[in-house]
Amino acid sequence: MCDVQGPGISSYWQDPPKAGKSLEVCLNQAVRDVPSNRHALTPIYLGATAGMRLLNWTDPVSSDKVLAAVSATIKSYPFNFRGARILSGQDEGVFGWVTANYLLEKFIKYNWIGQWFQPRKGTLGAMDLGGASTQITFETADTIENPEDEVTLRLYGQSYRVYTHSFPCYGRDQVLMRIFSKVIMSQGYKAKVDNPCWPTGYSETMPLSSVYESPCTANERPNGYNPATPVTMTGTGNAAQCRKHVESLFQFSSCSFTSCSFDSVFQPNVTGNFIAFSAFFYTVDFIKNVMKMPVNSIADLDNATNTICSSTWDQLKAKAPTLEKLLNSYCPTANFIYEIISRGYKFTEDSFPNISFQKKAGDTSIGWALGYMLNLSNMIPAEKPSILKAIDISSWAGVIFLFLLVILLSLALLCTFIRFNKGDQSL
Repeated sequence: MCDVQGPGISSYWQDPPKAGKSLEVCLNQAVRDVPSNRHALTPIYLGATAGMRLLNWTDPVSSDKVLAAVSATIKSYPFNFRGARILSGQDEGVFGWVTANYLLEKFIKYNWIGQWFQPRKGTLGAMDLGGASTQITFETADTIENPEDEVTLRLYGQSYRVYTHSFPCYGRDQVLMRIFSKVIMSQGYKAKVDNPCWPTGYSETMPLSSVYESPCTANERPNGYNPATPVTMTGTGNAAQCRKHVESLFQFSSCSFTSCSFDSVFQPNVTGNFIAFSAFFYTVDFIKNVMKMPVNSIADLDNATNTICSSTWDQLKAKAPTLEKLLNSYCPTANFIYEIISRGYKFTEDSFPNISFQKKAGDTSIGWALGYMLNLSNMIPAEKPSILKAIDISSWAGVIFLFLLVILLSLALLCTFIRFNKGDQSL
């Protein structure tokens, strides 16, 4: 396992060779970890997600250059490179759902007599909060009114009909930029503004480009926009005002379907159990393990959000000094998660406990990458395996017979030994 350090490859659009260089640490580790005689036989795939989708949308030439740069770097290694491509939002959502259910053995299991069988319990829904987009995917029996949100999968002989939707510009990093833009706009694009989503005692000066170079905020640029113009934001730690800015990111008023989540997107009612990962997990983990607060209900999440937002910068640093670079982001992110789960996806106090916030299943991280690899390598068959994973029934019967025979012989020897000892004592 190797996590690439630094930002996503889309951030290198102005200097594409750096995108390839950012992968070298993990590629070098792969060279060490994979036996040399297996290098040429080991396939490598590169899948890019929402950050590159946004770049491809606004600047396809730069997007192509970034993909070419990372491809050139990977080709310089002794592996079997199978290509790089940008995944659609639907792909990202479905592959995350496949990963979660594959790791948690919701598709197929292996029993004690060596047979594959399909669990009777249903699959888990998946919620992924990445840097540039967020996805929700779950199996449903309801009519999916928008065919673009419907995917049918055939896995291990079973058909799964899932609803999936990806929301661009609703990933954690883009949400923070959009909130900053709302804060700056609400105060007339002044050079110094109060940020209610930052803790009291925290201040930072940044160029406008760090907020408005994203396609998610470009339409909110001030007149005469100069990317180098500095803006200083000072935290005021006001939970209620921060919530208002977060609410303004969503549009709940119009819906041409029988039911919508937000931004006029169709969504059936959420049903069953869900697993929430990526930034969903990291934020809830911060609440539980740093703030020492429960997240067992929507009310708990709301209460924890208000507590984070009302904490000062010094208080947060005292609680988590190793997380200093991230501490200013937990208030707006927690607010966003509260809003998207409760009002966006419409989880209620009754259904919220069905969400499990997890980073891993076993030793494996949950995300779209494993599902993507399983799909490309055809490691999940369409039909159910007809062979046993281990030895067959007759072999098991033989093992059990031998085991019982050994027990019977042991008992016979024990009885003989006891009788022999009694005979010796009578003499």
